[in-house]
Amino acid sequence: MTQQDRLPGFDVSRETLERLEAYDALLNKWNPAINLVSPATLSQLWTRHFLDSAQLFDLAEGREGLWADLGSGGGFPGLVLAILAREKRPAQKFVLVESDRRKSTFLMTVARELGLSVEVRAQRIEEVDPLNAEVLSARALAPLDRLLGFAARHLASSGLAVFPKGASWREELAEAQKNWSFSVQTYPSLTDPEAAILTFAEVSRV
Repeated sequence: MTQQDRLPGFDVSRETLERLEAYDALLNKWNPAINLVSPATLSQLWTRHFLDSAQLFDLAEGREGLWADLGSGGGFPGLVLAILAREKRPAQKFVLVESDRRKSTFLMTVARELGLSVEVRAQRIEEVDPLNAEVLSARALAPLDRLLGFAARHLASSGLAVFPKGASWREELAEAQKNWSFSVQTYPSLTDPEAAILTFAEVSRV
């Protein structure tokens, strides 16, 4: 399988591709013990998880401060983004917040073995001190209304939240507008025609 087949639309080096392949191997090794991803999706790992995560990277172009990823689970999107950043934005640092101890141990193992600029916080999101992040992401974690509460707590005043959402994103956005003020932009998903990626700035409670 060529690079173009694995990450279509992304120009990455052979070293970055090798790190992603090493991450793939570690996921397959650990997954039977701690269920990092649904076993049914392992055969579609590069599209369903890697590409789905990687598509967030360019939406935060020009922002090289702290990137915080909430509820990182098996590392999506946080670890994939940190792998891309190692080549393309080497000054960028990542904080991955994951309260499940076994999953946070996995995240630390991958970060160490692949030489990534990643700090893992094995805490509940609500218990983490405000991170003042330049970029905030979360995938398959919570409805937008709740995610914007996390953004209000953990984003820097000039920061950007990047949230991929499934087919019900319009309904979630309408619900969130009842409680939150924000500027929002939407982008089509590369992996699901019904999904979208939403970016938020200037988040505050109504």
